[in-house]
Amino acid sequence: MPLEFVMSDTAAADHGIKACVYARSGIGKTVLVATAPRPLIIAAEPGMLSLQPQNLERIFGVGNPNITYRIPGIKVTTVQNLIEVYQWLRQAAEAKNFDTIYMDSITEVAEVVLASAKAASSDGRKAYGELLEAMTYHLKQFRDIPGKHVVMVAKQESTQDEVSKITKYGPTMPGAKLGQAMPYLFDEVFRLGIGVTNDGKEYRFLQTRPDLQYEAKDRSGVLDAAEPPDLGLVFKKILARN
Repeated sequence: MPLEFVMSDTAAADHGIKACVYARSGIGKTVLVATAPRPLIIAAEPGMLSLQPQNLERIFGVGNPNITYRIPGIKVTTVQNLIEVYQWLRQAAEAKNFDTIYMDSITEVAEVVLASAKAASSDGRKAYGELLEAMTYHLKQFRDIPGKHVVMVAKQESTQDEVSKITKYGPTMPGAKLGQAMPYLFDEVFRLGIGVTNDGKEYRFLQTRPDLQYEAKDRSGVLDAAEPPDLGLVFKKILARN
């Protein structure tokens, strides 16, 4: 079998940026998809009211050339749906119309897979073991789709460090082992957070570096500790270095 050589300075552009974004409920994780280049949303959660064009116009203004106001989506409610979506993305000519695959949320997708495993087994521990194996497989499949940016959204969970007693936050998944493995599957892990200016105005930001409380990661090494909540700008900044 011939060896496949990859040049480090073009790998990100050829393969796409693979990122995980997490936040607590109501911060705007779903709306973030509108800032991504030519996005397709794979939705496991019911309803996408926040993506109505009038709401996006309220948030981003009318006619912003960097915003997608009408976003196509595919609903995932079963494991079979997930497999079919993956096959469509790899094989269908229509999939070439999208540059970013946005899974919202991967936590909900994992719960779909867990429900399927539980239905097939009376042993709860076995079901969680099957969840870890199946979700790791599906996550890697979607993550490794070539030529696409892949963003997987996760809910936020808190844990308390037994030694320091500090409350720490990171992406959550059903099953402790799967949640712990999530940050290691991506080159970029961002927390979507809210800050407050000196005059009391709220603003949103993407945290790209870890601190004592929040999980985050930037393998590109080019992002600031806090970036604007704009995936298009973040992707351009990373690719400009390559």
